Amino acid sequence: MQRLKTRPQFQAAMAGGTVSRTAHFALHRLVLDTGGSTPAGQANAPTGPGSLPSTQGPQALFAVQGVWLGAMVPKRWARRAVTRNTIKRQIYTVGATFEARLPQAAHVVRLRTAFDRKQFVSATSDQLKQAVRAELLQLFGYAARRSGGAVSAPVSPLAAEAVAP
Repeated sequence: MQRLKTRPQFQAAMAGGTVSRTAHFALHRLVLDTGGSTPAGQANAPTGPGSLPSTQGPQALFAVQGVWLGAMVPKRWARRAVTRNTIKRQIYTVGATFEARLPQAAHVVRLRTAFDRKQFVSATSDQLKQAVRAELLQLFGYAARRSGGAVSAPVSPLAAEAVAP
């Protein structure tokens, strides 16, 4: 799984549309062209702002085919850096669990509301981690079902629990 790193990559993935939502998270997806036709010399081209011709569109931002994942956890919804980092780690861990079941696309998981600080006093409490993980399993499970989940790769037990009725 590749990680989104540049602002244009995040913007392109967010423009793709929302695939699923939970109380605190939204999952955005930009389906990538599976043609694999990358012009010669473009595979290692820089992906910063202004470095790509505008005629190539958002596909040029993602030179490597596969599943891309990015996490957006704004300060507005998670004030402490330790909380933001904990949530991002959970996003990438759960995303890796579902990698085989997600289509070739750029995905962005965005925190859209804050977790109640009165309920989760500690920034890295086990209760917060469990709540975030449960909600992310639900988010990715719905997105995998919606995409068809046609890939027949082995699924970890945690992912199987998330999609079981």
